[in-house]
Amino acid sequence: MASTHGGWLMLDDDSDYEIKCQQIRKENAALLDEFSRWLEEAGLAAATARSHLSNLDFYLNHFLLYADTLTPAEGVCYVGEFLGDWFIHKAMWSNKTTVKSNAASLKKFYAFMAERELIKPEEFASLKQQIKEELPDWLGAVERYNDPDVDLLEDGWPI
Repeated sequence: MASTHGGWLMLDDDSDYEIKCQQIRKENAALLDEFSRWLEEAGLAAATARSHLSNLDFYLNHFLLYADTLTPAEGVCYVGEFLGDWFIHKAMWSNKTTVKSNAASLKKFYAFMAERELIKPEEFASLKQQIKEELPDWLGAVERYNDPDVDLLEDGWPI
């Protein structure tokens, strides 16, 4: 049985959660394979494509399945939460460059999703606008988080 809590689907049994995660990971693998072909057809360098796929694997198979079982289509509205908070705190490699790289990867991926009609055009437009408007804030947040001279408790960051 499942219930919602704060917009997140809460599965009542760990085994239900794991079963759902396995199903989504399998679907994600197929979607990432298709996305990889799309990137190749677009002429992206192999190293760039690998970087996008690595970033997306972390987003789709770790963040979106961290406390819930969200599909990639459902995840389009959680990009800000990911880049502005979760990624900064959970990825030891987070810095300004990796935040920008992940933003670019997510924008490409959701362009692919919109082209395939897996998300609505207005969802993609909203995502692009959010990235444009909030990227400076995310970069400032990762810079503060990684600055040893900043007291994170005073800065409002939960530790």
